[in-house]
Amino acid sequence: MTQLSERLDVVVAEVEHVADRVVSLVLRRFDGEQFPVWEPGAHIDVYLGDDITRQYSLCSALEDRDVLRIGVLHVQESRGGSQRVHETLVKGTPLSISAPRNNFPLIDSRKYLFIAGGIGITPIIPMIENAEANGREWRLIYGGRSRQTMAFAQQLEDKYGSEKVNLFAEDEVGRLNLQTILGMPRAHMLVYACGPGGMLSAIEDFCMGWPPGALHLERFSADTLGAGSVSEPFEVELARSGRIVKVETTETILDAVEKVGVRILSSCRAGLCGTCETRVISGTPDHRDAVLTEADKDANDVMLPCVSRSAAGCGRLVLDL
Repeated sequence: MTQLSERLDVVVAEVEHVADRVVSLVLRRFDGEQFPVWEPGAHIDVYLGDDITRQYSLCSALEDRDVLRIGVLHVQESRGGSQRVHETLVKGTPLSISAPRNNFPLIDSRKYLFIAGGIGITPIIPMIENAEANGREWRLIYGGRSRQTMAFAQQLEDKYGSEKVNLFAEDEVGRLNLQTILGMPRAHMLVYACGPGGMLSAIEDFCMGWPPGALHLERFSADTLGAGSVSEPFEVELARSGRIVKVETTETILDAVEKVGVRILSSCRAGLCGTCETRVISGTPDHRDAVLTEADKDANDVMLPCVSRSAAGCGRLVLDL
């Protein structure tokens, strides 16, 4: 079994421009072996050099384990990752990636409503394939600024038909009317959504009346989740050594414990991948990640120290480190 920390050596087998500022990369293993089994919603870490690691959802065909496919949007205010993908990766480029892992699993249901915004379509594609193969009822709502910006849109419509694949280009029909789409809760239906933060926040609002557990989201960024919270210094006790570490206002728990020589396995350092998940022994975390479910956050027995902090008034966090 491939371990989470193991890197897989791959080569870029294909590069295709699939939409305005979006490229599709097909990856093959250098050793010719198949990739580990993965499930809809999974992603990989792509190691791009100079300590740049980015997470990209898999949009491959599930049955073809000879390749992995990802779609990458060239972000205008890129921190270096998408720019490097678009400007330096060509057919034949060697890369290292992680094994696939899944923070956005598809739960079996009789019915699905999939909602994608822009590059958020990538994790949805294997979900649609799975739902179709298992005879489930499903519908895709896919929005973007224009058809030119909507990766894989035409392929999906051609494959599954316009009755199931509903495309909404803003320059043609305006913004998605989420109230019309989500205003009436439906029995035995799960909602899976991925896209920009503003869209996902609106979806959360409109799904307030849906049954608990009906809505499942994957975010591009965890930055806004703790934006309204005040960050104050606090202490973390490392249970395995009894050491007390002070976490300043401007640093993360991950930064603070690394400074004293304690290593936590991590990857994105942005609350998106779940690699650094750590058990909480006592204290109350202020969860600021985009990975843990609401049930996980309510239980307060794990946290992501790359972005999350101690809740106001909690005092000291004791972590299994």
